[in-house]
Amino acid sequence: MLQAAGRKAHSIGIDLGGTKIEIAVVGDTSAQVEHVHLATGPAGEAERTLQELIDCLKDKFPSTPGSLPVAVGVGVAGQVNPSTGVVQFAPNLRWRNVPLRAPLERALAVPVKIMNDVHAATYGEWLYGAGRGHDDLVCLFVGTGIGGGVVSGGRFLMGHSGSAGELGHMTIDLAGPLCSCGNRGCLEAFTGGWAIANLARLRLRAEPEEGPWIRRLTNGDLGTITAQIVSEAASHGDTLAQSLQTVAGRALGVGLANMINAFNPARIILGGGVMAGMPELLAIAEREAKSRALKAPLREIEIVKAELGPLAGAIGAAARARDLIRGAPNR
Repeated sequence: MLQAAGRKAHSIGIDLGGTKIEIAVVGDTSAQVEHVHLATGPAGEAERTLQELIDCLKDKFPSTPGSLPVAVGVGVAGQVNPSTGVVQFAPNLRWRNVPLRAPLERALAVPVKIMNDVHAATYGEWLYGAGRGHDDLVCLFVGTGIGGGVVSGGRFLMGHSGSAGELGHMTIDLAGPLCSCGNRGCLEAFTGGWAIANLARLRLRAEPEEGPWIRRLTNGDLGTITAQIVSEAASHGDTLAQSLQTVAGRALGVGLANMINAFNPARIILGGGVMAGMPELLAIAEREAKSRALKAPLREIEIVKAELGPLAGAIGAAARARDLIRGAPNR
């Protein structure tokens, strides 16, 4: 039985990623009580990762006198079935059809909710981060891939099958580059971290005299290029890196304009590793979005940075699980 001595009503959130697990304890009125970091087990070994997670939770929150958590929420980077608690496909973990809710509930003796990690992060930003006080917002997390979440009229949008928010896979160019999803011209295929690095490699191979700072930072090994390296090279005045940054930012702006027109949010919240490592993208994207979106939804739009950083997923998973268990309306 999972207990937490000395804590009042609280919930536990878990952000289950490909290389690390973030665990946050969230109180009824506070965004974060405490935080635990755990390395993820080897890819493809679901039972081992699950057991290590259970052992960690029992060690950090031993069975001692005190209040039980209201719930445990788990955000997973991949496709999940919120109704069954099964992870249908998590590419970074190499999991397919892994039951997650049932074994956690058996081991911890508390209600468990399984959700997509970006949904969890969006929920965290809505309640405790840059979305506080807003009932209409879009969160977009730009990392290796791109995912999002939408709150409209104070309701968190899940869609018919629970997969709403795949904003990174909106098509912004019919003839654009091939995306990891198999489509062409997705926003992610221009602005995702893997896409920026891939475009850099293509440009450097085609233009051997260009990109001196990218070549210097990678010691000439183009296979090691990352979006962060492109950003660093751009800061040194590398014109090819700067052009790549501009392309990524403008593509992001096109996507944001579509979101502004579609959802009419009060705020768009941008987070994720690429946004953190390439801060220039925000200004480029905002200019592009405001030059393309319709005037009516632009009147009061704010485009801002996410506030909760890498703990957004764990905090949001805890809060969403708590609210779902309690039957909070519109959540």
